[in-house]
Amino acid sequence: MDFLLWVRGPAFNVAVAIFVIGVVARLLEILLLGRAPSHSEPKGSQVGPGIAEIFKRSVPLPDIVKRGAVTLVGGYIFHIGLFITIFLFVPHIEFINSVFGVRWPGLPNPVVDAVTVVTMVALVVLLVHRIRQPVKRMLSTSEDYLTWLVTFLPILTGWLAYHRIVNPYPLVLGLHILSVELLMVVLPFTKLMHTFTVFISRWYNGAIYGRRGVQS
Repeated sequence: MDFLLWVRGPAFNVAVAIFVIGVVARLLEILLLGRAPSHSEPKGSQVGPGIAEIFKRSVPLPDIVKRGAVTLVGGYIFHIGLFITIFLFVPHIEFINSVFGVRWPGLPNPVVDAVTVVTMVALVVLLVHRIRQPVKRMLSTSEDYLTWLVTFLPILTGWLAYHRIVNPYPLVLGLHILSVELLMVVLPFTKLMHTFTVFISRWYNGAIYGRRGVQS
């Protein structure tokens, strides 16, 4: 019980502080760097193409589907599944409501449970695919495996806690919360930061194309 109180109290506060400070610092770093001024005459608008690029990048090209079907399908399943398990699981919604005072409808627990299993399977498939593909294995770094681990652990421990597979229950619940806190601490300083920068980078690329008057 002392462990559960610790992860829900001091550890959680430290993790939130590191997460917020880290994310804000990284975003400021990116935004303050800016970009080199362009002295050429604009040939088109930047806003519209920038917004369009955000959505266009979410639709894979047929050639990419053929060459990387496992990565593409697994990636979509994992990201959608992670969103559902975080934001549409009723206990998570209630926790968010207790902190921020906002709530929204969730999905039935059995649906989220099934999505959680599918999400874990997708993550394992992506890991195995990375290890078995020579090129991907060569390009992978320790950071890639670290980010996989800190993403997988909260899903696994949450599933174990939901089904009360591990006893005592306060222990597995504490491990779940601790794994989430580990993810929060790691996120701002690794590739997981793309959670906050993906749409910025897409808009930036589209804005450049729009200014040049070319199609992306």
